[in-house]
Amino acid sequence: MLFQSLIASGTHIVAKVVVKDIDPVTLTMLRSLMAAVGLVVIAVVRKTKFKFQKNDYRMIVFLSFLAIPVNQFFFLLAMKYTTPTNAALLYGCTPAVVLLISHIMGREHVNWKKGLGVAIAFCGIFTIVFEHGIDFRSDYAIGNLLLLIAVLAWSLYTIQGRVLVLRYGAFTTSSTTMIIGTVMFIPIGIYETINYDYSILTINHWGGLLYLSLGTSIFAYLLWYYALSRITATKVAIFANLQPILTTLLALLLLDQTITSTFIVGGSIALTGVALTQYS
Repeated sequence: MLFQSLIASGTHIVAKVVVKDIDPVTLTMLRSLMAAVGLVVIAVVRKTKFKFQKNDYRMIVFLSFLAIPVNQFFFLLAMKYTTPTNAALLYGCTPAVVLLISHIMGREHVNWKKGLGVAIAFCGIFTIVFEHGIDFRSDYAIGNLLLLIAVLAWSLYTIQGRVLVLRYGAFTTSSTTMIIGTVMFIPIGIYETINYDYSILTINHWGGLLYLSLGTSIFAYLLWYYALSRITATKVAIFANLQPILTTLLALLLLDQTITSTFIVGGSIALTGVALTQYS
C-alpha cells in the first residue's frame, strides 16, 4: 500500500501535465485502452479464467461503470481545471467517505467520535473546494466538484469491490472491471480519439500515458484490490492519507506550484477529521 500510494501520488502530477495537451475524453480513452490491452496480455500469460456467478454480473457491470466512465473520466476532466494537490487531498479523504457510505449502506456503525471526524473532514473539504469563493461558474470550483464525484465513485468502488475480490481474487476482479469499463467508454470517447491530432504528442506525452495506463490503471488498481483481499476497506483507505503529503512535495519540486494558506488550513482540518474517523 505504501508503493501504491507513491504511484497514486505521482498520478495527480502526471495527469495535470498531460491533460494540458490531450483533452480529457481522448486521454481517458487512450489510458483505458492501453490499460485494457496490458491486462489482456497479463491474463493470457497467467492463463486467467474469468468465471463469475450469475448473481454477481450486475455488480461487475456497476463496478466497471464506476472505474472508467465515472472515476477515471471525471478525475481527468477535473484535472484540467484544478490542482494536483487538491486532487490528492480529496482522494486522501477517501476513508471518511468510505465510512460514511458504509454507514448509510448499513455495513458499519458510526459512533459519535467517528461522526465528528467525518463532519470535520467535510469542513476541510468544503474549505478547499470553495477556496476561491462559492462560485459554481468558476473553473476552479467546477474542477473541485468534479473531483468530489470521482472520489465518491472511487469510494463505492472500494466498498462494493471487496466482496468480489474475496470471492474471485484481486487480478480477476480488477481486470474485469477495467476491461468492461473501457468498453463502456468507447461510445463516449471513440470519435474524439480517432480525430485527435497525434502529431503534436512528444515522447513526454507518451511517457505520461504509459504512467497513467500501466502505472496507475494496472498496478495501482491491482495493489489496491490486493490489499482489499487482505484487510478491510476502511483500513486500506487509510493509506490514501499519504497522497496529499507526497503529491504536495512532488508539486513543489516538479511543478513549482504555490501552496496557499487556505489549502494548508483546509487540508489540515480535513486530515484531522480523517484521522479522528479512523482511530476512534
